[in-house]
Amino acid sequence: MRTLYIIDGYAQFFRAYHAIRTPMTSPVTGEPTNLTFGFVGLLLKLLRGEGLAADGPNSRPDYLAVALDVSGDRGTFRSQLYPEYKATRPPPPEDLPQQVERCLKILEAVGVPLLGAEGFEADDVIASMVRRLRKERPDLRIRIVSKDKDLKQLLETGRVELYDAHKDELVTADTLKEETGITPDRVIDMLALMGDTVDNVPGVEGVGPKTAAKLIADYGSLDELLARADEIKGKRGEKLREAAGRLGLSRRLVTLRDDVDFELDLDRASTDALHPEALAPILRELGFNRYQDELKAITGGGQAEAGAEAGANTKPATRSSARAEPGGLFDSIEQTRIERTETAGDYRCVRTTQELDALVKALKSAPVFAVDTETTSVSPMRAELCGLSFSIEAGSGWYVPVRSPEPDSHLDEQTVLDALRPLLEDPEKPKYGHNLKYDLLVLRRAGVELRGLSNPASCDSMIASYLIDASRSSHSMDALALALLNHQTISIKDLIGSGKHQRTFDTVPLDAATDYAAEDADITLRLCELMRPKLTEMGLDHLAATLEMPLVEVLAELEYNGVLVDPSELDRQRERLETQIVELKRKIQDAAMEEAGRSFDPDSPKQLAGVLFNKPEADEPGLGLRPLRRGKTGPSTDAEVLDKLASAPEITTPIPGLILEYRQLTKLVNTYLGALKDEIHPETKRIHASFNQTVAATGRLSSSDPNLQNIPIRTDIGREIRRAFIAPPGRVLITADYSQIELRLLAHLSRDPALIEAFKRDDDIHTAVAAQIHAVKPEEVTREQRGGAKMVNFGIVYGITPYGLARRLGVGNDEAAAIIDGYKRRFAGITTFLQECIEYARSHGYVETMLKRRRPITEIDATNPQRRALAERMAINSVVQGSAADLIKIAMVDLHARLSEHASHLRSAKAPEVPGVQMLLQIHDELVFEAPEEHAQEALALITSRMESAMSLDVPLKVEAGIATNWYESK
Repeated sequence: MRTLYIIDGYAQFFRAYHAIRTPMTSPVTGEPTNLTFGFVGLLLKLLRGEGLAADGPNSRPDYLAVALDVSGDRGTFRSQLYPEYKATRPPPPEDLPQQVERCLKILEAVGVPLLGAEGFEADDVIASMVRRLRKERPDLRIRIVSKDKDLKQLLETGRVELYDAHKDELVTADTLKEETGITPDRVIDMLALMGDTVDNVPGVEGVGPKTAAKLIADYGSLDELLARADEIKGKRGEKLREAAGRLGLSRRLVTLRDDVDFELDLDRASTDALHPEALAPILRELGFNRYQDELKAITGGGQAEAGAEAGANTKPATRSSARAEPGGLFDSIEQTRIERTETAGDYRCVRTTQELDALVKALKSAPVFAVDTETTSVSPMRAELCGLSFSIEAGSGWYVPVRSPEPDSHLDEQTVLDALRPLLEDPEKPKYGHNLKYDLLVLRRAGVELRGLSNPASCDSMIASYLIDASRSSHSMDALALALLNHQTISIKDLIGSGKHQRTFDTVPLDAATDYAAEDADITLRLCELMRPKLTEMGLDHLAATLEMPLVEVLAELEYNGVLVDPSELDRQRERLETQIVELKRKIQDAAMEEAGRSFDPDSPKQLAGVLFNKPEADEPGLGLRPLRRGKTGPSTDAEVLDKLASAPEITTPIPGLILEYRQLTKLVNTYLGALKDEIHPETKRIHASFNQTVAATGRLSSSDPNLQNIPIRTDIGREIRRAFIAPPGRVLITADYSQIELRLLAHLSRDPALIEAFKRDDDIHTAVAAQIHAVKPEEVTREQRGGAKMVNFGIVYGITPYGLARRLGVGNDEAAAIIDGYKRRFAGITTFLQECIEYARSHGYVETMLKRRRPITEIDATNPQRRALAERMAINSVVQGSAADLIKIAMVDLHARLSEHASHLRSAKAPEVPGVQMLLQIHDELVFEAPEEHAQEALALITSRMESAMSLDVPLKVEAGIATNWYESK
């Protein structure tokens, strides 16, 4: 009998994630991989045919498919039937969705069909498959790869079985009968009776799986049990009678729908039609080397390696051949990979003045050269220069050491820099590099200005990779070398180690340091030569040359300038908050003693749950509140739950509200006030955060070390932290923030006349929109109507759904749907624009911003509706968010050219238009400057004027600006 294996997708993703809790990351991309590792292991196990011993030595499936949950705009049909369904589930861990997405892409690459239908869970899809195949293919055995108890209702002797792949165990109709005493047709009754705390399905209190199975076995059915409920004595009978009214709902919730309509092509699910060889490059990229032998066993000896290159270019089944080229932005590059070189390149160490002179001569005569620095730290503001490497031809390079364990065998730093300075500082000499911002900062601290980055012939391979395909999981040189050049670079860990035993680069012997450093320059040159034609072909060379490459210099200046921080203000705020924390702890303990008769640790979610939800008569008494949501370890006490408890009028205990305040204050102290003080540079007394150009796929800049974008600003107590960011004596801070920039761009892009006019009149945009939605005068708009309009305004480009809006506003799904429908009717131009974004992505495989920045939308025609809906939302917000990113970058480059002394070569050596002004920070849509007090008004006028004229739009750009001695008061 032929066998179809159906993998219960998300159930297996979660199981793999929780089975391997040790953190794992890819050595190439840096992405988390513990879930991916476990799931790929399951997939290989099935493809190898190493299943049940009873099936013989080869139990490879004849067919293989994956079923997925797909929530619609209104959730699933169960959440519409019972809004509390699964409402108690905690949000997924932060590192889980990324890995799920990676697994789905792996399945598509191999060719495994992904099956789902909007509004239905995977269990319903599986049930519908079973029903159809029972009729269409009576010769087919179906094995469901899952241990989900709900699926036991589908069991059929010899036909439908559950397979626990992790334990190599089958659950059949016979084993079900042996273990529980019931048959598959009574599983629904058992599930309804016991309920499900994880899915929040109501059941009979105190009735678990064994009791439920026994009751159903004894009475024959749930209906019969309820009809004879009076026969059951004691507390169990009492609880059963209390629950009788809701068990009908429970039965509907646990009954699997078998009438789901979706496309099912069994031939596509044939394992003979799969492409397991496509896994080879993926396994290398993820660092899953132990799986390579297993893959070879599946593909037949060396076929896995032979298929690596083909696999790297395999397109998902959902992408049509007509769109393959523009959709896969790296496709043509990856088809021209350079073969791996087994021997090292021609790498030389420059040790003498004669060799240094020869290098300078070679660099001068070359049209372009690649440059890289080696240092003692990944932090450029704390790093010491160890050497510079150069390349002018693929396969060759030089390393010029200035700091090493052999100082007598090479030149000193000053000699080297004096010889190289004219070339490095020549703005007419184009340069190649990888993450040139780092090199620029290191060299500036060493007294050299790296110039020429804005030359059209210059290239930063990290930025080029980002522009060509912003969706790549990593733009690191190692990842790009492996993916595009088929070259495994020397690992820095092999030279300096890692963890507490890590050394610095100045301790690496010169021969090893030369090979490593010169290879970096060589690979950088090869990557740039490969990608620059692709930028031109895609029409991105102008964006690179006029915006992204000049921005490198701007961001380097922000990081070099840093922002002055007053540690005494951080200490003052910390002491004040710690005093409040002590007082809050006292109030919490007093309330707990008074109401529950015991104290507890407010830092322990488990102890808090006990105080809130345990019964008063329990061994550890509690308040007996009803849990709103459950997780794997018990009732949830997250912020959403505590907020609902604190605001519920029938709940009088102050504990939830006190805990919320306590958590907020402890987070401010532990995450921000202490951490910010540790980031203050010992010499400059400033925080020099990093601003990252190649992280956010939309084109937005991000911040790290520390992440200043995360400093809380929604609460007064969080905003207070900004008081510690100050200007030195005689100087002030200037803040300039674009007002409602994404909405203004949406008005321009959509050309919606109503929204454009509202901005031109400088109306309160949320009131104006609410008036349009509800067909009332602006002065008649209620607070609630304005709040709803504001939520839709900010959520429309993120694909806000009635379900999501309802939860945010605390209204019903129907009311939320009416608000969104009213918005779309009144602002028809926006509705048309949103659809145009989706259609453009569908026909091109990517979307573009106003400056033609591209973002691939690879799932826009995915067969799975949930992933397709996510791609559609991504297509819309990428255009708007990406255009907002373009706007502020234009303003930054323009203001840098007008204000910075270091940008004088961009202005033909003209002096800054306002002297002494420094750009310090970029946070979301806000720029922060430092200026002499006597020039502050002049600087503010210039900054505001240039930012408001950075782009010509159909609506006016508006900048809100202020001046103060600290960041808090400047807003």
